[in-house]
Amino acid sequence: MKTVELIELLSKEAGPAVQVSMARRLVPAGMLGGLVAAILVLAVLGLIPQSMFFEPGPWIKIAYASALAFAAASLVARVGKPGSSGRQAVLAVFGVVGVMAMAGVISYLGTPESERAPSLMGHSWLVCPWAILSLSVPVMAGSFWAMRGLAPTDLTLAGAACGVFSGAVAALAYALACTEPAAPFIAVWYTLGIALSGALGAFLGPKFLRW
Repeated sequence: MKTVELIELLSKEAGPAVQVSMARRLVPAGMLGGLVAAILVLAVLGLIPQSMFFEPGPWIKIAYASALAFAAASLVARVGKPGSSGRQAVLAVFGVVGVMAMAGVISYLGTPESERAPSLMGHSWLVCPWAILSLSVPVMAGSFWAMRGLAPTDLTLAGAACGVFSGAVAALAYALACTEPAAPFIAVWYTLGIALSGALGAFLGPKFLRW
């Protein structure tokens, strides 16, 4: 049998390609990883005082982390498809970060000079980014599992997308315990923690997403 005939025979017997839904893989993985991160946060740090939920600080963190998680999830779905451009999703991710940065700058400039440093540094600036990075690990394990069900061609970008998604979900969990209320703090240190998670994902991507 000639090679061409063999290929045609195999293609006829193969049937339609299996359709893989990224949402069906990423959503459960993200929810499970986020639940693990939230349990760790509440067990180690505890929930913020209920009175803080009547202030804008916690809701800014929740809104920022949620918006970034949705944008990063879109990027994960895009880069998991060969030949698909993730440009719009990348712009969405940077757009969310840009809006938070603008809010932080406006808040910083509107704060009296004597209070600017505390609003930027808070009391946990050394802890916040590393806590988010640490909490992102269980989420990243799930998002890598989800990505491995697809066929990414740029493994570094795919890993970075998983990392940013994981960092955003971890930031959402960390917000349950974080008592820092200021927008400048959120814009700098939350973003740094998520960026560290993205960098870790980019480093690990070529190692764990190879197919």
